[in-house]
Formats: sequence, C-alpha cells, structure tokens
Amino acid sequence: MSKSILIMLSEWGYWGEELVGPLETFDAAGYQVDFATPTGKRPVALTPSMDATFVDPPLGRPVVSAEMAAKVQKLDDPNNPRLQHPKSLREWFPDRPYWSSPTFLREMEAYYRKLAELDRQLQQYDAILIVGGSGPIIDLANNHRVHDAILSFQRMNKPIAAECYGVACLAFARNLDDRHSIIAGKHVTGHCKEYDYLDGTGFMGTDLNMGPPPYPLEYILRDATGAAGQFHGNVGHEISVIVDYPFITGRSTPDAYATGEKLVEVLEKGLKRYGW
Repeated sequence: MSKSILIMLSEWGYWGEELVGPLETFDAAGYQVDFATPTGKRPVALTPSMDATFVDPPLGRPVVSAEMAAKVQKLDDPNNPRLQHPKSLREWFPDRPYWSSPTFLREMEAYYRKLAELDRQLQQYDAILIVGGSGPIIDLANNHRVHDAILSFQRMNKPIAAECYGVACLAFARNLDDRHSIIAGKHVTGHCKEYDYLDGTGFMGTDLNMGPPPYPLEYILRDATGAAGQFHGNVGHEISVIVDYPFITGRSTPDAYATGEKLVEVLEKGLKRYGW
C-alpha cells in the first residue's frame, strides 16, 4: 500500500528546495502527502530560495539553481492548488491551558483526551516531515501543537524527519512530565554555526531584518542530544543527513533531496542508522 506523509510548514517562509526535494522524492515513490501549517494559511517560499542569483553569505556562492528556482516559483504560485488548503494545527490540535486557569484540572483532562484521539487520527500517516527555512523560528519551534504531533509519532515509533531550522522542533518537543528532549542520546544534524547568517535573517510578510538567527541552533542541538548523543555539523561536507531512528535530520538546503531519500529508505528498507 502507498505510504502517507504529513508535512509541516511555517507560515512565515519555508526554504523552497527543502520542500521541493522531499516532495519530489515522495511523489516519485507514489506517496500520499498532506500539508499542515499553524493556522491553516497557505505557506509561501522565502524569496531568496527562488532566486538563482542569490549568493548565500556563509557559503559565498549561489545555492539555488535556475532549475530549482523555476520549480519553487511554480509551487509557490498562488494559482497552484497543491498548497492551497493545508490543515490547520490550531483547529486540529487542542490548546494547552494556562496553569492559572480556575478549571485547570478539567481542562488538562480534556486536553489529554483530545491528544489520545489525535493519536488515533495520526495513525493514517507513516511519517512526519518538518520543512526548514527561517520561518520555523517564528511559528514552529516553540509551538506546542507541533510538539504534540511529534510526540504522537514518537509514541507510534514512526519516522520523524526535519530539516535545517525545523530540527529545533525536535529539541523542544518534550513530555510535560519529565521535560527531557526526545533527541537526548540521539545523533542529529541541523543548521550549524558556521553556516548561520551574520546579517539578513528575514521572514515573509515583514520587512524585518533580524540580523543573525535569534538562537544558535547548533548549540541547542548539542545541549539537547547530551553526552550520550551528538550533533554533527559536517562543515565542509556538501551533504549532511543523519538517521538515528526514528529521527531523520538534514542540515540545510543541499540536503533536501537526501533527507527525502533517506526517509524513503527508512520506510521501504527499514534503515535505522546512517551518517554517523
């Protein structure tokens, strides 16, 4: 039977190739794909990710081919129906009550009942992928609905893939009972310090130039994986993809296709470890 993948995207800008690469790979494998965003808004690609003349400052070279720019522009076109109606995490997943709520216990009981129901709904998917770019910094990394989806896939022992700054979601996905990161003791990759911008981090729909990213993802991942795990930056290597089941992580843009390919290998061939 055909596999089904849930892809989560930011509403503040995803990096084009980091969606196109896995999506083309899943399409070639005959997989069904559903998209989700925090509030159900149509996701949009970051402008530099569909500009073949853009020079990535840390790498000092263009990172978007003319062919990829055209693919991203086609997918990003508002008239393209593929991304038109993503699932809304806000409507799909419950909100977490404030501890100060006068009916806190009853609200938490309802919250956990809804999560149990969502576990059953998410069984239709064989894996989850969180696409990277700068957007996830704003609306995915510290989004408890995203965390709850990740935790559900972990409970089902199903593959959890993430790229670039989307990997931050894995570091912050924690059960309320113990607050331990689910990637503790695991091997992962993600956007490394050497490849972070010193200036120019931006988000779709704003004129904001944040300068560097608001947090160094590498440091977060090093701390989250702990002494028994490891962050792999693989600086200087063109490709950095790590599989430490159930996690498949890709460092950045050049790793997009490889991330999708490794997820397919995990699903089709039972791959459990790769890249370390």
